Amino acid sequence: MLETPSTSKPEAEAKSKAKPGAYIECTGFELPKYHPVIITIDGPAGTGKSTVARQLAKRLGLDFLDTGAMYRAATAIMIDRKIDKEEVGELVSMVLGADLHFDWQHDPPMILAWDAPIDHRIRDDDVTLLVSWVAAIPELRHHMVRKQRVIGAQHPRLVTEGRDQGSIVFPDAAIKFYLDADPEVRAKRRIDQLGLADTMDLAQMCERIVKRDEIDSNRSDGPLVCPDDAIRVDTSKYDVQGVIDLLEQHTRERIADLISTE
Repeated sequence: MLETPSTSKPEAEAKSKAKPGAYIECTGFELPKYHPVIITIDGPAGTGKSTVARQLAKRLGLDFLDTGAMYRAATAIMIDRKIDKEEVGELVSMVLGADLHFDWQHDPPMILAWDAPIDHRIRDDDVTLLVSWVAAIPELRHHMVRKQRVIGAQHPRLVTEGRDQGSIVFPDAAIKFYLDADPEVRAKRRIDQLGLADTMDLAQMCERIVKRDEIDSNRSDGPLVCPDDAIRVDTSKYDVQGVIDLLEQHTRERIADLISTE
């Protein structure tokens, strides 16, 4: 579990007020615009992967890929097209025909199906309930992995987040992170994220989170694991900006080391 160096209160206050990119001013190092780099951020639900990955990408001037959005889009297609669970082949065929892709002109990139936006649908609770089941379908995962690798080739300066980015999709990524947090902390974050405070209690969401962890960790294709060479961060003890600061620091140090050895 990763720890940050202790700082005095004035130092902490100064850091919290610092503008993005303050680390560049401290070190004099800036990520070269020409240098390709893939950064993977994996971890279970509710650890803040999407928020952290998006903001880290913005700080570093990289593109951002939310692979969870792809599986959520596939789940929304299944629900909206009323495809039964038993009809796996029909679902995979439908998703392939939908040609899921991103509009990179938006921030964050907008996911499209049949060239129409579907991002407004993918965070709904019915999608959240089924996405782990859909994501465990081997044929669908193989398709998604191929698409994600194509995106990586087209956007070689990329921060990508998901469950299997560092372990399966981009095993040779220059920098890998694995975010984790206590289930209760993640459950509270997910309730806040989805606006379910009036309809779901913490214990109910925590049970759902633990069940999803079990499904994601035990599936045969692309299971949720912490890559051996990933930096593991317990986000329970940091706010969002603290996690981003920590990942930015490690990223810049790692890239500086890689460049110096080339």
